[in-house]
Amino acid sequence: MNYHSNPEQLSGKNGKDAVLSPGDGQFPPTRQRQARRDLLERISVFATRHDLEVTSVNLAIICSALSGSNGELAEAFAAREMSGDPIDQRWLDTVMRLDPETNARMKELEKLVDKLEYSLIRFSQSARSAQSETNDHREALDEHIDAISRAGDRLQNQAEFERVIALSRSMLERIEQAEQAMERSQAESDQLRQNLAQARMEADVDHLTRLPNRRAFERRFKSANEEARSAEKPLCVAFCDVDNFKSINDKHGHDAGDRVLCAIAHTLSSNASDDCFVSRHGGEEFVLLLYGFDKDAAWRKLDGIRRAQAAKTLMNRETGKSFGKITFSAGLAEVTEDVDPRSALIRADAALYEAKETGRNKVIAV
Repeated sequence: MNYHSNPEQLSGKNGKDAVLSPGDGQFPPTRQRQARRDLLERISVFATRHDLEVTSVNLAIICSALSGSNGELAEAFAAREMSGDPIDQRWLDTVMRLDPETNARMKELEKLVDKLEYSLIRFSQSARSAQSETNDHREALDEHIDAISRAGDRLQNQAEFERVIALSRSMLERIEQAEQAMERSQAESDQLRQNLAQARMEADVDHLTRLPNRRAFERRFKSANEEARSAEKPLCVAFCDVDNFKSINDKHGHDAGDRVLCAIAHTLSSNASDDCFVSRHGGEEFVLLLYGFDKDAAWRKLDGIRRAQAAKTLMNRETGKSFGKITFSAGLAEVTEDVDPRSALIRADAALYEAKETGRNKVIAV
């Protein structure tokens, strides 16, 4: 597979076809269109050969690598194929961190959500302040109307008096309506903020296992790395993958497979502690952050969880048949050993593959 940039893949400014003449020294538009068709075909063949899901993120990553527009990704893909290691969804999710464009889009989305939440807070504060001021004006106006009413008998022009009273009461009614409208707006704003907070929370939760998801892990990984380095404490990361999960799905069905994933999630989370963050990374893979654990301590912790899972007997509650021994393999690396924390993710991923290829149901630390 060619991962180097191809001059035939160049396009005009802003991604549009450039109108070129034969003397421009570049390929004419027809060649460019053919080059793009070739690139799309290569992306399709690549995704099919490696059985990758057709998602916008996957296609963007594959395109960046195959077109050569991202040198780091191109090198990572080439090295992976040369080594003979599989390019699957789990590895693609890991290597996605090398794509600055994807990470930039995620950060930009976070900024937009933060701005929306801030705007809602400001609107709620303004509505509450306006409601308070309107209420004060309404009470003052109500007192003046009462005072005018009491002095009405002493006024000589009764018609003028009644007109003033009518106008005042009309103004009071409008103020009351405005007050009610602001109260509704404030309630709606508060509800929107609650919905936004709930949506943000749900966006960080895997809906099957109810563990934090990969999005939550990304933020926790960044903050944990910064905190560990600042406090000069160790931090380890581990990828865990359910052994022979495809055969479980094939033999018992996907619903049963989902229940197995939930059981593994329960084992990981129940045996973890406050300094051990567990999340579902995607598919049958989970990822752990072990704060304050050096590599040896993290290995002992994770291997204890592995043995606890291997000792369990899981039954298919629908058929009454045993799933057999359900185990997981894991690869572990110390994040604070590297200047670049992303390299620990890649090392842990490689260690996981080694654990899979050398018998499964084991934890390998690198």
